[in-house]
Amino acid sequence: MTNTNQIVGRYGERLAGRHLLARGLVLLDRNWRCPSGEIDVVAREGPVLVFVEVKTRRGAKFGTPAEAVGVQKARRLRRLAAQWLATHSAGERRQVRFDVVSVLLGVDTVAVEHLRGVF
Repeated sequence: MTNTNQIVGRYGERLAGRHLLARGLVLLDRNWRCPSGEIDVVAREGPVLVFVEVKTRRGAKFGTPAEAVGVQKARRLRRLAAQWLATHSAGERRQVRFDVVSVLLGVDTVAVEHLRGVF
């Protein structure tokens, strides 16, 4: 990832975090890493644990940010969520949801879309 893409990605993740907080979610973890990869955001909405993939783009020329989250990314996020749960919940059974937060940066605008339960 280029430095510019990293900066844009971090900015999008900050915006996504603010968006989720404003909607009442409690952020439990950001940029959680393990040898298999990274989860952008882990949050709680009531009794539900929410694993969030944040996608940020500087334009829609190649589609919306959410369209960049395909089957492979969904599988990877599910595996990472299982690893997060194994290290954090001590075997508790919890309701889990997978969301995508799409951040589209325009010249003078920012659009944040929260897609709940997408996979």
